[in-house]
Amino acid sequence: MSTLTNCRILIFVGDDYEDLELWYPKLRLEEAGAKVVVAGQKSGVSYRGKHGYPCESDTAIADVLSADFDGVVVVGGWMPDKLRRDAKVLELVREFNAAKKMIASICHGPWINISAGIVRGVRMTSTPGIKDDLTNAGAVWVDEPVVVDGHHISSRRPPDLPAFGAAMVRFLAQAK
Repeated sequence: MSTLTNCRILIFVGDDYEDLELWYPKLRLEEAGAKVVVAGQKSGVSYRGKHGYPCESDTAIADVLSADFDGVVVVGGWMPDKLRRDAKVLELVREFNAAKKMIASICHGPWINISAGIVRGVRMTSTPGIKDDLTNAGAVWVDEPVVVDGHHISSRRPPDLPAFGAAMVRFLAQAK
């Protein structure tokens, strides 16, 4: 039996997502037995990553209910800057936070968490490019490959993906 059987994870997708930051967690979580659902602004649309790799959305963000998932992965690239303007994305992230479900974000992904207003007092990491954004929003920024603070898991960039993936699987296995 897989570690994360009966675990459902949401991943947001949009144009200019960071290819590795979406695909590595998706495949790592599926490998551990989780069902991963990719949600974009439209269902069945192929979105293009920063490096040209496509990812088709399984569903539309507007149709997602946080109650159907055990956690969310918020990947980087330039995508988070657009998606954080979507009220439904922010609502979902706030609901995951209120329910203390896993919120895993990497690189520029925390832009969405900042806009959702859920980072104050949370120890986090990210790409150094948004360090000021996080600290100005009240997060405690540290430069480490992966940081786990309660139900928040954060990581800096693609070279940290093995530690990020392991932290997500460990958290979800313990939560079950």
